Amino acid sequence: MAARRKATTQISRLARRAGGTAAANRMVPEETPVAFSYAGTTHAVMMASPADFEDFALGFSLTEGIVADPKEIEAIEVEDLGAGIDIQIRLKDKANTRFQARRRRLAGPVGCGLCGIESIEEAMRSVDAVGSSKLTLDAEDVTRSVRLLSKLQPLHTETGAVHAAGFYVPGKGIVMAREDVGRHNALDKLAGALAKAGIDGATGAVVVTSRVSVEMVQKTAAIGAPIIMAVSAPTALAIRTAEAAGMTLVALVRGDDFDIFTHPERVACGVAKHVA
Repeated sequence: MAARRKATTQISRLARRAGGTAAANRMVPEETPVAFSYAGTTHAVMMASPADFEDFALGFSLTEGIVADPKEIEAIEVEDLGAGIDIQIRLKDKANTRFQARRRRLAGPVGCGLCGIESIEEAMRSVDAVGSSKLTLDAEDVTRSVRLLSKLQPLHTETGAVHAAGFYVPGKGIVMAREDVGRHNALDKLAGALAKAGIDGATGAVVVTSRVSVEMVQKTAAIGAPIIMAVSAPTALAIRTAEAAGMTLVALVRGDDFDIFTHPERVACGVAKHVA
C-alpha cells in the first residue's frame, strides 16, 4: 500500500487586491502521475489527486470496460514510487485473457491517450443502455443534489481548484462523493467507491461539478445510473450519446434553474413556455 500523501500544499504568493498587493499564503491541490498497470504492463497514466487510489483503480477498470465486475479483480496493489503512484491490478484468468486480447487489438504501444485508449473505435464505443430504469426525480431533487454535493467537497473548500462527483439517491441525499483535480478521475473514484459498497447504480443519479463530455456520459452509463446532473454545460456529442443510451442529462444547474437536454420524462418539473 502506498504511503499516504498530502492532498494539498500551502504556498506563498503575491495577492493583488483593490487595497494593494501583499504576500499571503494559500492552499493549493497536489496532483501526481498515477499509473494503472495490468499484468505488469502500464496501460494508462493519469494526473490525479493523491487519494482514494483503490477506488480509482476499481472505478477506472469498471468504467473503461476492462472488467465487468469487481470480482474479476484478484488484487490491487498501490506503490509510491516517489515521482508518482504505480497501481498494479491483477486480473483473474478470464478477465486477464480478455484484457490481453484487447491490448493486441490496439495499434502501437499503449500510452495515456484518452483514458488509456488509442483507437477511434475504443474512444467512440457504444455505452450501456440505462433506459429501463424507473428512477424519477422532481425539480427539488435536482437543485438539492448540487447543494448537498457542495457541502461534501473539503478539498474544493480548501483550494477552490478540484472537481467532485456524487451519487444522489432520492430520500437519502448524496450517499457517496469523491473529489479530484480531474473531473473524469473524480467520477472513476466514485464508481469504485459505489462498487466497493455494493450500491446499485440504477438506484440514483450522478451529479458532477464539471461540464459533461462524452466520457462522463460513458462512465455514468457504466455505473448504471440513468441520470447525470452537472453545474456546467454538456457537449453536443455527450447529448447525442446520452439520448441514445436512454439517459437523462440535466446541466447548468444554478440555484433553482437547470436545463434538461435528454429524456425529460424522468424529471417532474412542470411544463413552461419555450425559452431561449
